Amino acid sequence: RKNTKRVPSFRKLLRTSKIKLDNKLKNKQYKQQSAARKYRKEQKKLREAVRDAISRKPFPLEECKKKQVAEKREEEEEEDALPLDMMDEDDLKLMEDLSQKASFLTRDLSSNEPVHVKKRKHESVIDKYEKVPRRMQTEPEKELIHLLPIKDKGGIIPQTMEKPVLNAAQDEEDTEEMEEAEDFNEEPLPVLTPEEMAAQRRQKLQERKMHIAALASAILSEPDNNIKKLKELRAMLMEQDPNVAVIVRKLVMVSLMEIFKDIVPSYKIRPLTEAEKATKVKKETQKLREYEEGLVSQYKFYLENLEQTIKDWKQRKLKKSNVISLKAYKGLAEIAVKCLCELLVALPHFNFHNNIIVLIVPLMNDASKMISELCFEAVKKLFKQDKLGYASLGVVKVISGLVRSRNYDVRPEVLKVFLHLRIKEVELQKDSEDIAPKKKFMTYKEKRKNLSRMQRKWKKAEEKLERELLEAEASESKEKKLKLHTETLNIVFVTYFRILKKAQKSPLLPAVLEGLAKFAHLINVEFFDDLLIVLHSLIASGGLSYRESLHCILSAFHILSGQGDVLNIDPMKFYTHLYKTLFSLHAGGTNDDIGIVLQCLDVMFAKRRKQVSQQRALAFLKRLSTLALHVLPNSSVGILATNRVFMQTFPKMDLLLDNESQGSGVYLPELDEPEHCNAQNTALWELHLLQRHYHPTVQKFAAHLTVGAPTEGSGALSLDLSQMPATELFEAYSMRGMTFNPPVASVTPKRKDTFSQMDSFIDEELNSQLRQHISETVVHIPLDFAKHLKESSLS
Repeated sequence: RKNTKRVPSFRKLLRTSKIKLDNKLKNKQYKQQSAARKYRKEQKKLREAVRDAISRKPFPLEECKKKQVAEKREEEEEEDALPLDMMDEDDLKLMEDLSQKASFLTRDLSSNEPVHVKKRKHESVIDKYEKVPRRMQTEPEKELIHLLPIKDKGGIIPQTMEKPVLNAAQDEEDTEEMEEAEDFNEEPLPVLTPEEMAAQRRQKLQERKMHIAALASAILSEPDNNIKKLKELRAMLMEQDPNVAVIVRKLVMVSLMEIFKDIVPSYKIRPLTEAEKATKVKKETQKLREYEEGLVSQYKFYLENLEQTIKDWKQRKLKKSNVISLKAYKGLAEIAVKCLCELLVALPHFNFHNNIIVLIVPLMNDASKMISELCFEAVKKLFKQDKLGYASLGVVKVISGLVRSRNYDVRPEVLKVFLHLRIKEVELQKDSEDIAPKKKFMTYKEKRKNLSRMQRKWKKAEEKLERELLEAEASESKEKKLKLHTETLNIVFVTYFRILKKAQKSPLLPAVLEGLAKFAHLINVEFFDDLLIVLHSLIASGGLSYRESLHCILSAFHILSGQGDVLNIDPMKFYTHLYKTLFSLHAGGTNDDIGIVLQCLDVMFAKRRKQVSQQRALAFLKRLSTLALHVLPNSSVGILATNRVFMQTFPKMDLLLDNESQGSGVYLPELDEPEHCNAQNTALWELHLLQRHYHPTVQKFAAHLTVGAPTEGSGALSLDLSQMPATELFEAYSMRGMTFNPPVASVTPKRKDTFSQMDSFIDEELNSQLRQHISETVVHIPLDFAKHLKESSLS
């Protein structure tokens, strides 16, 4: 019969050998595991045996009990036992053999060793414990020193030794007598006077302060070697002395905050991977790793302590120790918030910064005014100093989530924080294609085709040098900044549009309109039509205040003056609304709104001068001149500066300086349409009144406009006044601080001649009469006003 068995191929042999190797490896691993398991079992048994042997201490029975047992045995033996001479020899021999075999007869009752050693292996722990003889309460305890046990064939032999104590009983008696004497002589603590209590408290505080200062100076001098002292200082946050607990905890919070600001590195510490932990490194590297790990852990625990302090105050919870009262928790919480705000601003690059943001942002809406203002100021500082945009993006995300989760029931100041973002400094591109990273100047094929070998070599060296320079400066690329700012602005606009859509009657609307007025030039062109319709509907509804309507107008014109200049939209409705409501301003509470009006006029006329008709400009010039008569001086200066821009920007504005009428019609000042009020038929008679204004700067501007606002010559303004815009002039001459700009010159009154001394008279006779008159005593004669009536009646 032919053998049909085929010779296995090389691949099959290779596959089978691989399986065999895998099986061998598995068997080897199984053997190692079983050996390790067996070793662990043996170690466990050994530990149990040692523990069992230690627990079984040989305690001798009481002497009195031994005597009683011995007497009972003797009596029983006398009663029950037979005399040896009455027993047979065979019976006596049998009893002797049995006594040698019976273990319970030969066993020493005072010993603790079990009879059957082999059975001990299968006995339970409870049985072992039950076999240990009990101690009597009257038995004196012996102090034993446990030595290492000895293991032999018979088992484990525990080794103990009594502690050598000289005259222990006598010392115990002495201590008991002393305690009894103390208990007997114990009196209530003396009641301290308030002065003594205050002195004791000052002493404790001084000790704690010195300890805190010593720890802090040691940490700052060598942070890498004294990282354990940081833990010791942090433990003082749990001060338990009720007299100084509040102040000590506050001091420790502030000290730790300043320490972390000083010793924290300028980079973020990341956790080590398993591979990095397994690799061997130098001692210096290992020391640095341990320091960084300890620093991060202590910083984390410190932040958790601050968070817990704030939570306890918010939830009105007292600790079990009751060391600090509920009233003191508010002060602790305020210090904790201050520390978190400082760390938020000072360490935006370090670990757990996002956790601090999540803690601080909800506190901006807190009921406590002090805490909310602290958080506002911290976030404003963070926005102003954040050049790249990572921290700003994190804060904006949390604020947007907070507003949405609270159903738009937050303070308006929470949204006003967005006005301090530094996005306006970066010019965002109009299209998303420009935001995308640009392509290289040349591809590899083009370089190879168009450049020589030497040119390619130089080009490669230049690109490498540019990359190294960027790394050395540690500066982010412009595209990355642009991307971060775009994402931040998108979240801001999403928050604004949600409020415009769902919460138009919310108190957040003024902050939204103010924010749109600032960032409107950065909105995408697709939203312009819808946004303008919404803004006009808000103005037409009549539910807005004057300031809110001004913000609506400002937002609309920012949109149209930025990317919206390409759109063919005539915002005549917004011009009409501003013209109609200008006379709502006065020298009272609405005087501050003139700053927004000046911004609106700048955007509506100066930046859109080609889209504004002459008739509209004349109407606004006349109405603004009338408004300048009944506002404060700083507002008058700002309005006249705007009129100066009107007269220099638009031609034929000098028509209003002549009293002759131009064309048909009569000026209608009460008409609300600037195009149809016939402003060309009036004159700027208000300038003659303003020339007699009490403010010198208003007089200068009025005289300058009266001669036609020339740029040079005798009627021109000085450089400092002509170069400043209207909004800056409005702020420069403001009287909020109860100051007058320019300062009023002090008028010194004329000195009157006074005679302070008697010797100043030249005539000696006059001086003598004066002294005589002073020395005489004054005699008061009673006045009788009815004297003449009495005389007339008698006569």
